[in-house]
Amino acid sequence: MNTSEPRNVLRSTRLLIIGLVAVILVLGLALIALAIGRPATPAELAQEADALANSTDDCVVCHRRTTPGIVQQFGHSTMAAAEVKCRDCHEVRADYPGAVEHEGTYVLPSPTTAMCEKCHTQEVAQFNQSRHALPAYVAVAGSKDLPPDLMAKYQAIPEGSFAPDKMRNALFALEGPDVTRFACLTCHTVGKPNVDGSVGQCTKCHIRHEFSLEQARKPETCNNCHIGPDHPQWEIYFESKHGIAYSTGGDQWNWDAEPGTLKVTDFPAPTCSICHMSAFGAAGTTHDVGDRLTWYLFAPISERRPSWQDNKIRMQNVCLECHNKNFVDEYYAAADRATEAVNAWVRQSDDMMQPLKDQGLLTDAPFDEPIDFTYFELWHHWGRTTKFGVWMQGADYTQWHGAYEVLSDLAELKEMIAQKLEKAEQ
Repeated sequence: MNTSEPRNVLRSTRLLIIGLVAVILVLGLALIALAIGRPATPAELAQEADALANSTDDCVVCHRRTTPGIVQQFGHSTMAAAEVKCRDCHEVRADYPGAVEHEGTYVLPSPTTAMCEKCHTQEVAQFNQSRHALPAYVAVAGSKDLPPDLMAKYQAIPEGSFAPDKMRNALFALEGPDVTRFACLTCHTVGKPNVDGSVGQCTKCHIRHEFSLEQARKPETCNNCHIGPDHPQWEIYFESKHGIAYSTGGDQWNWDAEPGTLKVTDFPAPTCSICHMSAFGAAGTTHDVGDRLTWYLFAPISERRPSWQDNKIRMQNVCLECHNKNFVDEYYAAADRATEAVNAWVRQSDDMMQPLKDQGLLTDAPFDEPIDFTYFELWHHWGRTTKFGVWMQGADYTQWHGAYEVLSDLAELKEMIAQKLEKAEQ
């Protein structure tokens, strides 16, 4: 029997253990060195320390007693870390529109975009050109009450070339302010004119008072409005491959990366903000959420946007960070064809309804009989959902919550129309 064999095995085992320990120690030291060597981002610095902890500012001292949650949130914000004061956003002169007297001075309880514009000039200018601005508000409230300067601003926006949707406005009026205060206006006031002449509410997306980069970048923020049968972007995103990547790995992504520096290593898959707003690859940062879109998908019959070729290049610059050009070009071509197919269905519904209009068989009042709702939902709910599902890669919403429902409504419309025409002939 060879007695040296067990000793050799034991020696090899010891060497292996020593080697593993050494590797672990080296990796640990490397990670520590990397962490020490990497400068903290402003968001990380803000989270580590309360910038207002030792503040003797009158606003901070008083509100620490009356609204401590707000003070805590703002104290951990990058704005507080940059020495932005409460009065920089809230305090105004006595004759400023909407000003209220407060502790010997005058303030705006909710700062308008004019306040934000003092520091964020470019972002506000881009926002003012977007669908999130006046078009969002006009979509429910109409444009009849806009003063001439805001009407001109509205008409200068690509979406302003569309007249306000009378059917949707009528529904808004039918429901009345007691309901719409908690329904349509909750989202559409993102573009409401303010008493000082500025437009919109930045805090719809940038929740006060922490103004967190992570919060603004995460798709849950968009979920506040982009949800439901007429614009289910939230639901579609989460059933898409992009949404699955976020759901299963998003907790490892670099949510506090500095704006303008985002790479695939920070965001291995896109979110709403990556596709539509963030600087990513060759695409620059924008607060115009339509700046990278090629179609007016929200419209009954979608048309190309005025600068759709340039928009397409900007969006594809985002796509090409992960996908090859053949894939992107083929997907766009297929999605264009699907959009035209939905347009054809909506045109079919218009053609079907025309005899009723020609013969005066529809009442002037909107939404006063079932056919009005079916005709409206065909494009407003199911047609739009089909198109959104196509472009955002949500097969279930393209099919069962979209195309299937369009075809079902077409069949129902055909029967309703035949009944009305038959009744008119009797």
